[in-house]
Amino acid sequence: MAVQLTAYLAFRSETREALGFYAEVLGGTPTFSTYGEFGVGTPAEADKVMHGQLVTPDGITLMAADRPDEVPLESENAISLSLSGAAEDGDRLRAAFDALSADGRVHEPLAAAPWGDWFGMTDDRYGLHWMVNIAGAAA
Repeated sequence: MAVQLTAYLAFRSETREALGFYAEVLGGTPTFSTYGEFGVGTPAEADKVMHGQLVTPDGITLMAADRPDEVPLESENAISLSLSGAAEDGDRLRAAFDALSADGRVHEPLAAAPWGDWFGMTDDRYGLHWMVNIAGAAA
């Protein structure tokens, strides 16, 4: 079995909403387990998401959880999520970039890049940083 790296996102109380949004953008159906289901956390946190997961039709896996109230949630992080694909995936990746940018902040519009691909950077409505790269047509 190969080692796999999966993005694990932290929210205060927005995990259901965020994974639902990413499912709309990327496809798939999110699943959730709560702190209450496992008998951990405080009674006030029983309905918060202890573990959420989204697996997309393309094989992308995002995991997420609502951080307990006593665990700090940094507002700034050094994590970027990258979506990339071949030229034939361009329409899908452009649509994803547009959806992720809605109610967010575009740092670099999706446009032709000096290296021959299309590239853009945006923060989504939850403040997560996304990079989208569409490979240029083969020479």
